[in-house]
Amino acid sequence: MSLSTAKHIQINGMVAPGFESVRQLYEHQMNTMAEQNTQLCVYYRGEKVVDLWASATGDSNFSADSLVNVFSSGKSLEAIAIASLVSKGLLSYDARITQYWPEFGANGKDGLTVADLMRHEAGLANFDTSLDMEDLFTANIKKNAVGRIIEGHASRFGTSGGKREYHALTRGWIVNEVFRRVDPAGRTIGEFLREDISQPLNVDAVVGVNDQELERVSKVRALGFGYQLLQSLKPRFLGRRIVHNIFQILGKLMRVMPSLIKGRKAGIPPPFVGMGLMGFFNNPGFDRGETPSANAKCSARGLAKIAAMMSAGGRWEGTEYLSDQAWKAMHENPVKADMGALLTTRFTQGGVDSFTACTPDSTQAERAFNEGREGFFGWMGLGGSIFQWHPELDIGFGFVPTSLHVLDFLNERGKMYQAETLNCIARMSAPQSA
Repeated sequence: MSLSTAKHIQINGMVAPGFESVRQLYEHQMNTMAEQNTQLCVYYRGEKVVDLWASATGDSNFSADSLVNVFSSGKSLEAIAIASLVSKGLLSYDARITQYWPEFGANGKDGLTVADLMRHEAGLANFDTSLDMEDLFTANIKKNAVGRIIEGHASRFGTSGGKREYHALTRGWIVNEVFRRVDPAGRTIGEFLREDISQPLNVDAVVGVNDQELERVSKVRALGFGYQLLQSLKPRFLGRRIVHNIFQILGKLMRVMPSLIKGRKAGIPPPFVGMGLMGFFNNPGFDRGETPSANAKCSARGLAKIAAMMSAGGRWEGTEYLSDQAWKAMHENPVKADMGALLTTRFTQGGVDSFTACTPDSTQAERAFNEGREGFFGWMGLGGSIFQWHPELDIGFGFVPTSLHVLDFLNERGKMYQAETLNCIARMSAPQSA
């Protein structure tokens, strides 16, 4: 992939007084990191305080309103969709999924609850068959093309779930089936997101793009594995263009490789028919379908504004998007558990992670995951995107890159902006000396 080495890249947008250091960090990162196009947007106490975008490759088509695949950051959008059903009194997190979808209980899945699914504990992280892209088109979802596959599947952990494992794509597919069965109008998550979130808030956040939106999509590009390893050999002062050095990368790879090897030996088929390398995720057919956990097309402005609504308790400019009870329930009962060899997560019953302050006995991985994000809720996406909110400080945060740093497993590159935002607020809140 082509990556700019030029200095003084044009930074577009604004920052409010007190947040100048976020712009300085953004400009530094755009000029020194392996970036193509990025957007960064932050709300604080209901006001937009950071709104920045830039192209390191001179892409004249890229703007603050470009749409980018944010991958797993979309999981928090599907969590908001489920919370909206709780808000209407139509669904409970502790209810069995079969209460809303009786056919789901086949093959020993009858004990699984909505909370099990949202916490990645349903034992359905991989399907035993590959889906056609067309199965995810909204009309075909409503014909139960995906639902039939899920109904016939067994949980890896038996009747009532068990070990936490990342449902990278499948959580969104299953959640969509639950949602459309409970929603009074039978809508999918993509339809709900347009009608009840994106249009009222006037933001760009869609699952399943139309033809006009497809023209605004900026393609993602993954950094090559070899490129990242070569870059990791450089010390930072000699111009390393990724976050981690070779020892940090190899340490993380050694922890995740056993599970990857185990998956290959198990003969797990690819999620999609004909799925190849990362270029698959730029396929217009994939863009048009609904994979809420992995193909939401958003701008940082859109994500940050939705996050600001969430940080404000589910309300925005006099409109209630979630009731107090539903908002509270969504954020309740975070359960700490390992999710794979690398991550220790604290997913709430509503399906968002709770980032907390580390303790003296916290592992290095826990520190990398949480420090600089303390107090935030939400999740993040493959290669770099972040969509999170901080209710205590009333922060809505969105970071969207097109250059995917896939070996930055914990999205620490974007976390730098979260940490600096927290620093800015701390400085502004500190008592002024006489």
